[in-house]
Amino acid sequence: MEETKNRFMSVVYQLYSLKDGKSELEEQTGDDRPFEFITGFSVALDAFEEKVKGLEKGSDFDFELAPVQAFGEYVTEGVHKVSREVFTVNGHFDHDNIFEGAVITLMDNEDHQFMAKVVKIEEDGVTVDTNHPLAGKTLNFKGKVIENREATDEEIQHLIKHMTGGCGGCGGCGGDHEGCNHEGCDHEHHHHDDGCGCGCGHCH
Repeated sequence: MEETKNRFMSVVYQLYSLKDGKSELEEQTGDDRPFEFITGFSVALDAFEEKVKGLEKGSDFDFELAPVQAFGEYVTEGVHKVSREVFTVNGHFDHDNIFEGAVITLMDNEDHQFMAKVVKIEEDGVTVDTNHPLAGKTLNFKGKVIENREATDEEIQHLIKHMTGGCGGCGGCGGDHEGCNHEGCDHEHHHHDDGCGCGCGHCH
């Protein structure tokens, strides 16, 4: 296949996580809603992109990505206890959005937004986990390439406009945020039921 810097790709797949000898279906797409992206913009995981960008239209794929190629190892430093005051609105704790299992938006000392999962709510604080939900897991992608062609200038410009409009992909969906502590962590009061928002529902 001719190598071009930016290719428009459309794929359907099933994503399984592998850990301790067990396989679990995490996500799947279908022909009615394939995953579409342009290579070279870090929309997909770099390792995922490398595996599929050279495949012809109609090709099947089945490959694994180690944690270091995907969302990294699970790190205990990604778990923080935050003051309940961060989640207080008009003197009242935000029970509607802050509950165990909720995925929320936080902001560190440098105004960087990132996602976190509420793990535990106690009188002296709220424990949140900023690790990606698939951190520490090997990923197995099984699927098919629906389209693989050179991206048009219009498609590239549309993507650039989308990315610079405040939706920066999955980079902020996990990790260790030093500013997320009693004094330096702000809550944006946005609750996400599915994934990390801004396209992070796709785990690639």
